[in-house]
Amino acid sequence: MSKHGRILVAMSGGIDSSVAAVMLHDEGYEVIGMTMKTWDYAFSGGTKKETGCCSLDSINDARNIAVNLGFPHYILDIRAEFGDSVIDHFTNEYLEGRTPNPCVLCNTHIKWDALLRRADKLDCEHIATGHYANIRTENNRHIISKGIDEDKDQSYALWGISQQSLSRTIFPLGKLKKTEIRAYATERQFHELVNKSESYEICFVPDNDYRGFLKRRVPGLAESVKGGEFVLADGTVVGKHEGYPFYTVGQRKGLGIALGYPIFVSEIRKDKNQVVLSDLQGLARNGMWVDKLNMMKYETLPAPLDTITKVRYNDEGTPAIIQQIGDRIKVDFKINVASIAPGQAAVFYEGDDVIGGGWISSGYVQG
Repeated sequence: MSKHGRILVAMSGGIDSSVAAVMLHDEGYEVIGMTMKTWDYAFSGGTKKETGCCSLDSINDARNIAVNLGFPHYILDIRAEFGDSVIDHFTNEYLEGRTPNPCVLCNTHIKWDALLRRADKLDCEHIATGHYANIRTENNRHIISKGIDEDKDQSYALWGISQQSLSRTIFPLGKLKKTEIRAYATERQFHELVNKSESYEICFVPDNDYRGFLKRRVPGLAESVKGGEFVLADGTVVGKHEGYPFYTVGQRKGLGIALGYPIFVSEIRKDKNQVVLSDLQGLARNGMWVDKLNMMKYETLPAPLDTITKVRYNDEGTPAIIQQIGDRIKVDFKINVASIAPGQAAVFYEGDDVIGGGWISSGYVQG
């Protein structure tokens, strides 16, 4: 009989999830490892060598850890669910002129659900992942907060997890820094983990060329949208582009046009196949609307509420007042924010705590 019970650990084969499994094993849990197969490299059609969480090497690395420590390891095939939900969403969002965030969608609607279903079949009370985040229960709410390692904190990507799922979730790495994780792996003589490179790309776009992925995914797309107009905010046409799905708000490189000053994509007009260009000032927004919410710290949002609001993964966050209006949140920034991209996730913080989050529907400027 184990000291703490049986736990299902998501193992990608990387150092973080592997160390999470090792730590829980060392603490006395009855660990079962699970590696999720989410996509086929051949399907992506990229040019880069197969790497990342779904490669054969990564699956074998996860299995080797389990074998060395003597706990079971399984491979869970969720390619169908992943393709239907994550990849289709990714493609459709670009076709709608938005900028998707597939990692958040995968975490909240695919991986957690898949893990919990398998945990039930294996009589595991809890699941665990190698995310750098913390979780606690307060006022009958399960609250995610930032990991102690600010450079590695992953709380932004976890805002959409339901209260029921959080009630069964453990984050072993939340109170540790990356240097401590590497030291732990070295001490346990898992040197292959310490020396393993990390990938920060979208798993199903391993060459980081989302334009190429869209062209392969949607035959005829490039021809159907080519020749649209680059315009300024007042409608002045300043050139031709390759098609609105191939641009994102905030983009500066790869525009293929010069206006004599730094220019950025400030808006995508899908219906007209137009890409709006502006200077840096034209990117600024002092507010936005966020919908498809998942509230975490509060069941009902106090209004108005002072927050730090992040509009993308690597965003440091901006002071903002938020208030819930129906099923949306209105965000008023205290200083202007550039490159607010519809389709990205907005996450609201109170101190280190995640209040909740949602998907950005639009940014705006008000006097």
